[in-house]
Amino acid sequence: MKLKIVLALALSMGMANVAVADGKATYDAKCAMCHGTGAAGAPKLGDAAAWGPRAAKGMDALLATAKTGTAKGMPPMGMCMDCSDDQMKAAIEYMVSNSK
Repeated sequence: MKLKIVLALALSMGMANVAVADGKATYDAKCAMCHGTGAAGAPKLGDAAAWGPRAAKGMDALLATAKTGTAKGMPPMGMCMDCSDDQMKAAIEYMVSNSK
C-alpha cells in the first residue's frame, strides 16, 4: 500500500514538472516575443506588478483574455494560433509562476 502511495506521489510530481516544462516550451516558442520584451504593452515575464492584478482574476479570465486578445495589441490567441487550451494554460501558469 505504501509503495502505491509513493508511486502515485512520484508520478503526480513528475506530471507537474512536465506541465511546467510544456508551459516553458510554449512560452519560449509562442509568447516570449512579446512577453519577454513588453511589446505592445504585454506584461513581461518576471514583472510581478504587471502580473499580480491579472493573476488575481484567475486562470479562466487569463485564458479568456489570451483567447480573445486585448484592445492594447494582443491579437486573439497571441502568437499561439495552433495552441490547445491546455498549452495556453500551461504557458500562462509558467508566466504567472515566474512573475511573483
